Amino acid sequence: MNSLIIMAFRNLSRQKRRSILLGGAIAFGIMIVTIITSLAGGLVGNVAANIAHLFAGHIFIEAVEKSPSGKNLEIIRDDRLMNETLTAAGLSEAYVQKRSGAQVTLIFEGKKTQQSIIGVDFEREKLLRERISFLQGGFDKATVPNALFVSDQVAKKLKVDVGDRVLAQTKTVTGQFNVGEFRIAGIMPSMGLFDQMLAYTPKAYLNSLIGLGPDEYQMLGIMLPDLTQAERVAATVKTALKERAPVFELAPGTLTSTANPGQSRYQKLVQLARKETWEGSKYRVYTINDTISQIEQVVQILNTVSTVILVVLFVIILVGILNTFRIIIYERTKEIGTMRALGVQRPDIRNLFILEAAFLALGGVLAGFIAAGLVMALLSLINFGTGTFFALFMKNGHLSFVPQVSQSSLHILLVVILTVLAAYMPARRAAKLEPAEALRSSN
Repeated sequence: MNSLIIMAFRNLSRQKRRSILLGGAIAFGIMIVTIITSLAGGLVGNVAANIAHLFAGHIFIEAVEKSPSGKNLEIIRDDRLMNETLTAAGLSEAYVQKRSGAQVTLIFEGKKTQQSIIGVDFEREKLLRERISFLQGGFDKATVPNALFVSDQVAKKLKVDVGDRVLAQTKTVTGQFNVGEFRIAGIMPSMGLFDQMLAYTPKAYLNSLIGLGPDEYQMLGIMLPDLTQAERVAATVKTALKERAPVFELAPGTLTSTANPGQSRYQKLVQLARKETWEGSKYRVYTINDTISQIEQVVQILNTVSTVILVVLFVIILVGILNTFRIIIYERTKEIGTMRALGVQRPDIRNLFILEAAFLALGGVLAGFIAAGLVMALLSLINFGTGTFFALFMKNGHLSFVPQVSQSSLHILLVVILTVLAAYMPARRAAKLEPAEALRSSN
């Protein structure tokens, strides 16, 4: 076998141009699908990280209660219960934020815009203070009871500056209209897709506008040191909470149901709350992964598409490999006859050509991975900015690529198998050549 391996390498090196062209075709296919699958892997991580920063957490708790009219009201009234649950789950020292939120129409001198405003406790939310920068104003003005921090694009749309007062129209949690007034305390750099989603104000003031008490809130978020711990820790939190209060549970099979394939797991939990009836508050516990399960479906589709692309590319490439090996065998007919005359057995002749095909495939795969790595490294250096919709899928304006080992292993296996299959028939034909006839050949 060692001699066959040496001969296979020697034969490939004898026809460098042909080997480079065939290996290059294989490398191109591997490069394309590796970039696609790695981009898909990075996409999920970036979306999860960006949403985690957006909502300041990896695990979330919400409480839902029914109004007399049957409307769902999202209010966490029992802060003591939340603290007990966190302590029981071993998270008493975790970074926890408690927020409220509202859709508000901001009006200034005849101009208006719709804005999601988040009520936060600026003293507690150290990560928020560290993460946000300002073009004008800053957190030193957060002590103003109705301070509002908006993005540069929203400020330009309203034509407001720090210190301006804007009228606000919103609804209370029970659906009643209410009005208030905010004072612009800071203008943040534009965040593209997030401009209409991120504006901050003291939670106490927002609560007064939407009909909540000063110590009530709508969402509790838990930020973990590592996103990969989210599912495990969420299960612990859910168990601790179930011992103290009713918790929403999706029925077995709901997550994999095809009835509503476009819904995320979080959306299915929300839908469940609309269907059920209960007394008092009922809680739902979910993770950042539950909010982006639709993105994970997109990644699965991209992985499938990349495999299909690879197969289609290799159907085309393999036609070339098949014809090339036929030509190689035709050109080396006399060599094959000489080897057979010297006692080389038919299986060894066949295996020699199969080894050549396998080494060609592996060389192409290696070159493809190297090329993909170089292309991904270059693309990741480009700053696409954070002022576009695609900022959600990037890390600080840069593309991220996360190679998927399982998918790449599948691609390597496919390439080697298909290449060997393409070379098998010509190799089998070469093994059947009679030594005398091969030696009489003029090739």
